[in-house]
Amino acid sequence: MVNRPTLAGLVAPPLLWLVVAYLGALGAIFATAVWSTDPFTNQVVRTFTTDNLRTLVSDPTYLRIIGRTLLIATSVTVLCALIAVPFAFFMAKVAPARVRGLLIALVLVPLWASYLVKAYAWRTMIGPGGVLDSVVGGTPGYGFTAVVITLTYLWLPYMILPIYAGLEKLPDSHLEASADLGARNWTTFRRVVLPALLPSIAAGTIFTFSLSLGDYIAVQIVGGTLQVLGTAVLQVSGP
Repeated sequence: MVNRPTLAGLVAPPLLWLVVAYLGALGAIFATAVWSTDPFTNQVVRTFTTDNLRTLVSDPTYLRIIGRTLLIATSVTVLCALIAVPFAFFMAKVAPARVRGLLIALVLVPLWASYLVKAYAWRTMIGPGGVLDSVVGGTPGYGFTAVVITLTYLWLPYMILPIYAGLEKLPDSHLEASADLGARNWTTFRRVVLPALLPSIAAGTIFTFSLSLGDYIAVQIVGGTLQVLGTAVLQVSGP
């Protein structure tokens, strides 16, 4: 019998590499947080100081920006999970095996498009006179809601793929046994499916939360005057 590679086996090496890359980047960011900048040359001075950290936790403006950024990242992560779980479950357990490859391809296709193209597409749709304004009769405009919607669309595949990989490894016999014991669908999901998915949801959360936390390009495109950590750092470090 030939063992066919599963999605979990295929995506594990790239996901591991992304985790290492993000942890390395975060380490570099934390290192620069305890360095200072020469006010004359604007060059980084590699001398340990806690002035930056004290300013960060004492300035009300920065505290509001931090809170807003965390709220955006949390909202995007929760929305991605709420959309990804039923979608991935349909892909792994409901859809016929012959169409699962097509569904996976449809999830991956948006990743092939340019980040900027997708962000500007949402700017067009959310803006006055855009698709939402024409179809729904209103639009949230540029701001907090637009940023959450755009980032949810951008990072949703990073939540769907780990959850699908987790569901792919969940034996159908577990679901059948739960049904045979009289459990309803919600009980089966809560006591059988959800505990098995927790590691996959955690993996997807790492990506969606961290990517949303550090994003500033989409915020500049659809956020209007909204300030987040990324835009604040850009303004401070810019020329």
